[in-house]
Amino acid sequence: MKKINILFFVLLSCTLLTKAQDKQITVEEIYKGAFRTQGLDALRSMKNGKQYTVLNNNRADKTTSIDKYDYKTLEKVVTLVSSNDLEGVQSFSSYEFTADESQLLLATEIEPIFRRSRLGVYYVYDIATKKLTKIADHKIQEPSIAPNGNEVAYVANNNIYVFDIHTKKTKQITTDGKKNMIINGITDWVYEEEFAFVRAFEWNADGTKIAFLRFDETDVPEFSMDVYGTDLYQKPYVFKYPKAGEANAKVSLHMYDLKKENAANIDLGNAYYIPRIKWTNDANKLSVQTINRHQNHLKLHTVNANTLEVRLLMEERDKAYIDITDNLTFLADDSFIWTSEQDGYNHIYLYSAEGPLMNQVTKGDWEVTNYYGYDQNEDRIYYQSTENGSINRGVYSISSGGRDKKALAVEEGTNNAAFSADFTYFINTYSSATTPNTYTLHKALTGKKVKDIKDNKGLLTKLEGYEMSPKEFSTIAINGNELNMYMIKPKDFDATKKYPLLMYQYSGPGSQNVSNKWNGANDYWHQMLVSEGYIVACVDGRGTGFKGRDFKKVTYMNLVKYETEDQIAAAKKLSELAYIDETRTGIWGWSFGGHMSTNCLLKGNDVFETAIAVAPVTSWRFYDTIYTERYMRTPQENASGYDDNSPFNYPELLKGKYLLIHGSGDDNVHVQNSMRMIEALIQANKQFDWAIYPDKNHGIYGGNTRIQLFNKMTNFFKTNL
Repeated sequence: MKKINILFFVLLSCTLLTKAQDKQITVEEIYKGAFRTQGLDALRSMKNGKQYTVLNNNRADKTTSIDKYDYKTLEKVVTLVSSNDLEGVQSFSSYEFTADESQLLLATEIEPIFRRSRLGVYYVYDIATKKLTKIADHKIQEPSIAPNGNEVAYVANNNIYVFDIHTKKTKQITTDGKKNMIINGITDWVYEEEFAFVRAFEWNADGTKIAFLRFDETDVPEFSMDVYGTDLYQKPYVFKYPKAGEANAKVSLHMYDLKKENAANIDLGNAYYIPRIKWTNDANKLSVQTINRHQNHLKLHTVNANTLEVRLLMEERDKAYIDITDNLTFLADDSFIWTSEQDGYNHIYLYSAEGPLMNQVTKGDWEVTNYYGYDQNEDRIYYQSTENGSINRGVYSISSGGRDKKALAVEEGTNNAAFSADFTYFINTYSSATTPNTYTLHKALTGKKVKDIKDNKGLLTKLEGYEMSPKEFSTIAINGNELNMYMIKPKDFDATKKYPLLMYQYSGPGSQNVSNKWNGANDYWHQMLVSEGYIVACVDGRGTGFKGRDFKKVTYMNLVKYETEDQIAAAKKLSELAYIDETRTGIWGWSFGGHMSTNCLLKGNDVFETAIAVAPVTSWRFYDTIYTERYMRTPQENASGYDDNSPFNYPELLKGKYLLIHGSGDDNVHVQNSMRMIEALIQANKQFDWAIYPDKNHGIYGGNTRIQLFNKMTNFFKTNL
């Protein structure tokens, strides 16, 4: 009897262990942060290159501090400021040093506007005297301390102001700002979203002048959306949004002289967009990038701040379009580093101060994916690239002459470096599909590892208790191209069985979903579905990035056409596999990916049985000028490119099960897109499912929103796939 009990206990223990190991991921766990990786708080290198600062949050008492650390030892040296010691400031969310690192700009009470823009209450903190100075009694935007440390420029109500830190006096330097008409010093909606910046003013090197952009939105059509909130009546939210082919804001460049107290207009000729302004090392020399409406002719100018003379430094043309970056770097003699796709791949170029090309620094059938900076003392350019494979990222250095290349961090996976100010050290963030983020300290010149900083082994241990399956990376031959792909199969995969196939993609220009890095939220959701018996696959088709200019720009003038063809062809080819059930194929995507999944279900109605589209574009006529016209030109020039791939023009093609989801407060891809799709399907007498999330923006999140959303999506696939 005793032996039987022992045997029973062993069997029971094995059963419980198996069940524990087979634990399935849940949507609730994903969106409550159960699998969140430990990060390395955003650090900022001190100018000495030997120390760095970190903004630390104390969750217990909800206070914050800025602490200084030593690179070599990673030990804390001193606390520069703590909100515990600041009267009236419970915490702050970001900070900025003055040029001499004697003062800090602290951000509090931050209120988001759009994707990148924020309102907030800001203070200047003197580190030596511990004096705290409030810049304004109201919320302001984009404060920036002058290099001399004496003034702070900021924007309020579409006008630029300068606050004197010592006298506490404020001077208004523009007066014509008006909501939905004139903006000074910050960007309009479309510049913020597509050129990826908000602050549209810059101090010169000695703090005597401010260059700024002015946006005249008078002729830009207005977009409005209802905000339902909790009041008795909903409220309209109205802002200027230029849709493809419509009028953009008229943008002009101006120069304010703090001594003369006047602003001068800079004549840039027929410049249409001004996507970047940047002062050179010379306090009287401003660089300005302009680009035409088609975004295929970029010019780099210099402006003499004293004479206001404008000179063309260099220009670049492309048959399709040119991407705007932040890679322009002026060296000590004002020669400059630039990145370009002009040889077919994105590479680094060196130009003289007068403009002529000196040499192409990097070359090869691979892409530079990040430019980190230039060490003048050692003549080393630091960058990230795909030299170790298009789904991987490595960190390298090279001389400005293009010689003596060194591989610094190239383990298969994704390496990303953060360098100290003097390029003595870099902290490498590494991950792969099997390794969560690890942080290590390295010598910049050699790449030699100095020490380990932090890893996420605890998360790996935790995940051992869950049913997880590996991503299998490969390529698939589709329409004459070898496309990158990953596939995730159930843990107990049996090649003699048939499995439903769920495809996931985004497919937007220059994007990448198939990459060798650690899981995001979608990856955990896919793991959950795989544990339910689905096979998940992702294919990066034509138009995606990091495989050269021609592969990316082949979709020019016909967004979604070739991308859709590739997903349909990939689904057909995968369905030929013995273990794929060709009668159960689904696809899903968000934003551009929602457009794709909708098109695939309609145009591939003999291949796909079901699809989910979240916040989809359904006609590029409804999207903004800068993004859409970059890839499509205007609707007036390319009507068929816009209409032939807009799914509400052929709703009768719907055969499968379709779930359409959108947030009513989406300022980016307007809910209009889904409403037009819904009406077209109704008039075609097609049955489908849909959900509108009140007041939610393009991300559709907040509270339990993501949990409810992804449970809805899970149940839809379980029912229909």
